Amino acid sequence: MDTSTHNGLPRPLISPPARSQRWLGRGLETHVALPLFALLLVAALWTAAFHMIRAEERAAHEAAQEATRELADTYEAQMARTLSGIDQTLRVLQYAVETNGPNDALAALGAKGLLPPGLVFQVAIIGDNGHVLASNPHSRAGGDVTRAPWFAWHRDRDSDAPYVSTTVGHHEPHVVFSRRINGSDGLFAGVATVAVDPAFFTSAYEHSRQGERGLLGVAGSDGVTRAVRIGDQVSWGKRIVFGKPDSVRLHTSRVDGALRYTAERPLGGFPLVAVVGLSEAEQMAEFRAQRRAWLLGAGAGTALLLLVVSLVSAWSWQLAKARRRERLAQETYAAASEASLDAFFVLRTIPGVHGGVMDFLIETTNTRAEQLTGLPKARMEGKRMSVLLPTHLGIGIFEDLSAVATDGVAREAEWLAHMLPVEDRWLHRQVVPVEGGVVAIVRDITERKLTEQRIRHLAHHDDLTGLPNRSLLRDRLGQAIRDAERKGHAVGLAFIDLDGFKLVNDGLGHNAGDELLKVVGARMGRCLRRNDTLARFGGDEFVILLPEISGDPLAITPLLEKVRQAVTEPVEVEGQEVQVSCSMGVVLYPRDGEDANTLMMNADAAMYRAKENKDSFQFYASEMNASVEEKLVLLEGMRAALDQCVEAGVDRGCGGADCQFQLLYQPKIDLRSGRLFGVEALIRWKHPEQGMISPLRFIGLAEESGLIVPLGEWVVRTACAQGVAWRAAGLPPLTISVNVSARQFEEKRLVERIAGALRDTGLPPEALEVEVTESSIMRDLGRAVDKMRELKNMGVSLSIDDFGTGYSSLSALKSFPISRLKIDKSFVSDLADSPDDQAIAMAVISLGHKLNLRVIAEGVETEQQRAFLRANDCDEMQGYLFSRPVPPEQIAELLSSCPAELP
Repeated sequence: MDTSTHNGLPRPLISPPARSQRWLGRGLETHVALPLFALLLVAALWTAAFHMIRAEERAAHEAAQEATRELADTYEAQMARTLSGIDQTLRVLQYAVETNGPNDALAALGAKGLLPPGLVFQVAIIGDNGHVLASNPHSRAGGDVTRAPWFAWHRDRDSDAPYVSTTVGHHEPHVVFSRRINGSDGLFAGVATVAVDPAFFTSAYEHSRQGERGLLGVAGSDGVTRAVRIGDQVSWGKRIVFGKPDSVRLHTSRVDGALRYTAERPLGGFPLVAVVGLSEAEQMAEFRAQRRAWLLGAGAGTALLLLVVSLVSAWSWQLAKARRRERLAQETYAAASEASLDAFFVLRTIPGVHGGVMDFLIETTNTRAEQLTGLPKARMEGKRMSVLLPTHLGIGIFEDLSAVATDGVAREAEWLAHMLPVEDRWLHRQVVPVEGGVVAIVRDITERKLTEQRIRHLAHHDDLTGLPNRSLLRDRLGQAIRDAERKGHAVGLAFIDLDGFKLVNDGLGHNAGDELLKVVGARMGRCLRRNDTLARFGGDEFVILLPEISGDPLAITPLLEKVRQAVTEPVEVEGQEVQVSCSMGVVLYPRDGEDANTLMMNADAAMYRAKENKDSFQFYASEMNASVEEKLVLLEGMRAALDQCVEAGVDRGCGGADCQFQLLYQPKIDLRSGRLFGVEALIRWKHPEQGMISPLRFIGLAEESGLIVPLGEWVVRTACAQGVAWRAAGLPPLTISVNVSARQFEEKRLVERIAGALRDTGLPPEALEVEVTESSIMRDLGRAVDKMRELKNMGVSLSIDDFGTGYSSLSALKSFPISRLKIDKSFVSDLADSPDDQAIAMAVISLGHKLNLRVIAEGVETEQQRAFLRANDCDEMQGYLFSRPVPPEQIAELLSSCPAELP
């Protein structure tokens, strides 16, 4: 053997680098690399198996938590409806006692069919001495319940809050719901109760859903259970520990020691918590069985893989050579197609046993194909299309390719691809035949499709909220009516108008109003079913379409109530928390109309009726159209009358013969001197056909429509012009008071409008007084005080009207830049006989004087009322005792007849 020496030692002819390359080459040979690769696959297989087991375990836990959460949602909704019915019964009992007396209340309710079924609910009326006065089902009257905790609770607390007892009784256990009954004097007069079997609260337990060891129950906020059902066993009186609200926890139950997924939900309006639980063993049983299947599958897969590796080793070398040849052809093709913006796929046909095309082999692609599929060429080339792209076979691609390869006719098509590396893309394909296969040319047309979709969406959806618009709603309503006619279903339609939206829009600006509309629209949408439609009709009006419902109005009442509550939740816009409510008018097809136009017209009429009470929904009745038409006619007449008055120049002091509105002035008298020092301007409407219309009829309508703002400006200008006219006639200076509504006070230009009226008429600012109510100030205290200070700095004085009926605090009151408090006439009417009203009047007088304010009492009609007010140092008064509201020409007569000093 030939050798050479180095430092006296023999050296092999093969160098170490060459030896390393040789061993590396051997390692890459099939009989060595393939078994090593098989070991890696086995490791990957078992890793995947354990990964899937862990994933399935997490999924099972999450599914159990979600099932518990859904069960809690369902049970909470059921209990909310049940408790709402019980509370409604208690309130009806309160009302019946107030109306008919405790002895005849149940008989009156029974005659009207308002008593709940006696098999489930036992109602009773308890007197203030703790004796049972009446009950249903009838039991012996006179029983003593003074030792009952709920009786003592109501007797010792002046609160209208309900009370829920623990479960009492052994032979006939029951839970007592109670509310306090007050007498006409406001003092404790007894208790109304509804006793319910605790098993009633767990009757919704379903074995199919909750298993044999599920838990369903109701507990008090004190942690004591009122009723708990586990399987078929019902118990009560045990204590439980609550978790975090709206959360699901896995813990051992203190009721029976079982491990469960548990969720609790507080029940609004009552000190109760709904508790649900699902057995951990039952919920995870399927996973544990599946885990065994995964382990067995991994073992079988390992054995099969070893068998396949031994077979593949025999012909892998031939396959490698074939791939090298194919790769060379693909590289040649790629050089010609790389510059194209379209994706190219060269596919070779794999014929079937009985003719036709069985599959296609991907020979080569270009770079654009890599970008489009997110797959490298090396992964696509040489793969069967059915293996690499199995999801595409179901949408006609394979059929197109097969047809082109069979008949040689090129084809084109468009489709939406869902399995791309980015978001869904619209693609266009052109398939042309070549020898031995086909070439597919794919182009991305997403931008064109999105543009088309955007145009269609804009035509049928609202720009602001993204909800369906009026056009799309009419289409869906027509389709729902046709489906209902064919299938015998009913269709519901609800018109929704937001209450108080105009105040937010006018007070905070259009951007805030737009944000509020988007938030409220999203909330309402989350309340609906999948096939329901929520549309924005325009402004603050929305419409809900409810297809495929029963004809019973009660079936959709819970959904409507859910929508109403969602709307009333506070919303933060422009850094300020605001709250609106909604009025809904509801119609049902075919009961309230058989075509879309009739249904929409009747829903609109029902909505106008609902707005009379606000924050409510009203089902349509035939007489509503007449009421809505009357309001519309009245509103249109009021708008025309106001335009006529402005054009006639009444607000500038000109002649008012053509003006239907007129101002009357009620004198204000100084109680010490008897001097007539000022008047309050009060608006009246003399309709040419209906005669004199009370402000009670048209002021609310003006507030609702927003017409109160220009109408209020006309009142201010007319009153200022009249004050100037009196001064020009030589009358002593009088202070003129004008009332400003909540809508006017929140309007941004209020101060500017008042300043303009003073400037245009020439009335000194100190001769004008603005009266605002407590409630209008407290809606936005900071902005209200700023406006009041602007008016004060201008020289205009301010007073708080109807003081004592709102909700202002003393800390807020001391910051108001006002000069006068007005005692509401509700406290003055019974001043001679009511100690309570006397105490309130004295307190207001004392409070006003402590704050250096003058105090005026309105509605003074008797000598006794005047005498009391004078004796308690009230400063001023107004009312029928001195004068009713009179036309402006009579003020001069009253001034001349007014005595210098009251007797």
